[in-house]
Amino acid sequence: MERAAPSHRVPLPLLLLLAGLSVLAAPAGADVPMEACCADGHRMATQHRDCSLPYTSESKECRMVQEQCCHNQLEELHCTTGINLASEQESCAMSHGNNASLEALFVKRCCHCCLLGRVAQAQGQSCEYNLLVGYQCGLVFRACCVKGQETTEFAPADIGDLPRTAKISEMEEEQEDPYLNDRCRGGGPCKQQCRDSGEEVVCSCFVGYQLLPDGVSCEDINECITGSHSCRLGENCINTVGSFRCQRDSSCGTGYELTEHNDCKDIDECESGIHNCLPDFICQNTLGSFRCRPKLQCKSGFIQDALGNCIDINECISISPACPVGHTCINTEGSYTCQKNVPNCGRGYHLNEEGTRCVDVDECSAPAEPCGPGHLCVNSPGSFRCECKTGYHFDGISKTCVDVNECDSSPCSQECANVYGSYQCYCRRGYQLSDVDGVTCEDIDECALPTGGHICSYRCVNIPGSFQCSCPPTGYRLAPNGRNCQDIDECVTGIHNCSINETCFNIQGGFRCLAFDCPENYRRSADTLRQEKTDTVRCVKSCRPNDVTCVLDPVHTISHTVVSLPTFREFTRPEEIIFLRAITPTFSANHADIIFDITEGNLRDSFDIFKRYMDGMTVGVVRQVRPIVGPFHAVLKLEMNYVVGGVVSHRNVVNVHIFVSEYWF
Repeated sequence: MERAAPSHRVPLPLLLLLAGLSVLAAPAGADVPMEACCADGHRMATQHRDCSLPYTSESKECRMVQEQCCHNQLEELHCTTGINLASEQESCAMSHGNNASLEALFVKRCCHCCLLGRVAQAQGQSCEYNLLVGYQCGLVFRACCVKGQETTEFAPADIGDLPRTAKISEMEEEQEDPYLNDRCRGGGPCKQQCRDSGEEVVCSCFVGYQLLPDGVSCEDINECITGSHSCRLGENCINTVGSFRCQRDSSCGTGYELTEHNDCKDIDECESGIHNCLPDFICQNTLGSFRCRPKLQCKSGFIQDALGNCIDINECISISPACPVGHTCINTEGSYTCQKNVPNCGRGYHLNEEGTRCVDVDECSAPAEPCGPGHLCVNSPGSFRCECKTGYHFDGISKTCVDVNECDSSPCSQECANVYGSYQCYCRRGYQLSDVDGVTCEDIDECALPTGGHICSYRCVNIPGSFQCSCPPTGYRLAPNGRNCQDIDECVTGIHNCSINETCFNIQGGFRCLAFDCPENYRRSADTLRQEKTDTVRCVKSCRPNDVTCVLDPVHTISHTVVSLPTFREFTRPEEIIFLRAITPTFSANHADIIFDITEGNLRDSFDIFKRYMDGMTVGVVRQVRPIVGPFHAVLKLEMNYVVGGVVSHRNVVNVHIFVSEYWF
């Protein structure tokens, strides 16, 4: 590579730096290696990113060199960070840290200078920065501008204009650029950093890079291999372009989070609101966890459970012994008492006033009447005896005079209750006492009572002491509750007599054997439905080849179904009996209007049909709007028409056989 001749013009900042080093080096002589002092300062800035640490050298001059080299290296590190920030994200916004710190100012300045150089290169402007913003900013500007030009190819048409452009540029530089003879103009021969010492051009690299043997190129330093990283024990070193980062070997664990400095920090669940303490509790943060402390503090004698409730402490169990010898512990709410033990007297005795011995209880003393009113009581030690009046006798168990039980002689037809001096007859359920003699029980006819018509759903039959409900002789059975009638599904139980060519349809109180044949150009579908109270036979269109008339016929399905209804005892409002769920077929248009209609069989306008939307589907609902007394049979012909553009493109026909039973329930 051809180098420019040495120049006698050296930039002012560089002259001052060289002069300073020579002054510092003069008194030290060979005893103080200034290069080693400067290397220590570089190392302190690189490893600790802090120049305020104490310098250990005994030489004052060496400490001065260490401090100056540390600050210079620290500024280069911050400047390198700014250049990388501009190159990687093309903005100078820092994600963290104090934006007013000295580090942030250096990073932002170099980032802005680099961005200006990249913009100048992108707009095809000169990489010679001539604004009065300082020598260091000009170096960064030219380095980033020239680095962008390394990937730019010259157009063939521009080659012929290079000599004339160069002459004009040289004349402008001599008039305006104070660094005209600086061989590092535009980055010089160096790939990263260039310094013109006056005698030669010296190339250097940014922090995290090292100079290649060619003296101008730089390559990334793998700090993880060279051991120049600062990762701690338990962290892995991961190399990055121009630097490195430290990553923990393991996670922090529950209750901790990893900080930007690769440390584990306790998570304050109370402050972040991720705790699960109830409203009556206060969250208290602990290392790696938290505690729920109740807001309500219990008084003395109570303990707080996990839900914050105050529970009484049974001191008689928890404290041993709670009371002195000869006393009994009695637990109270929030406390306890000690009661002195006393002798236990037998039946008929009690303690004297002094509480020292047991004495006889006079059960006959007034106002007590243990034998009953009007009977004589005679006291005895520990007991008493009764002398009963006529018509009474002494009961040795109850120790009282009791009435003679006249019900030993069975004067009543059913039940007898003895009363003082007499007796009372009463009857079992389903019977009532006769008003004539007062001792005979007569059967109650529940079916003849005003509410008898509602006891059974069909017919009530009176029996002695009770009643029974019955159902029609055929087609029904009595429900487990003994009052309602249940229809017998002869088609399910197999007790019908339909032939193999007929389909059995269950109706209220019976069944019907119906044969439905699909018309021409239709075939019976295999997905015939069978549900409670509804049986369906479905025929789908099956056209012969080249049968255009069949294909154009809008009727796609013809269905036959049976619905069995009872005779409603009280018909006060319309009853919904049939639901036709419409499935929208695929048409060229996006939407089709679905129209439901009753075309045949609506005798006396007993039924109507309307459209309803349920769960995203269109449903045609058939209602019975007039009372119908059975037996009744009608065939309703229902149509579902899919109308697209005013034309029926699809039609489903449903023939509903409605059977109304003659019975009501």
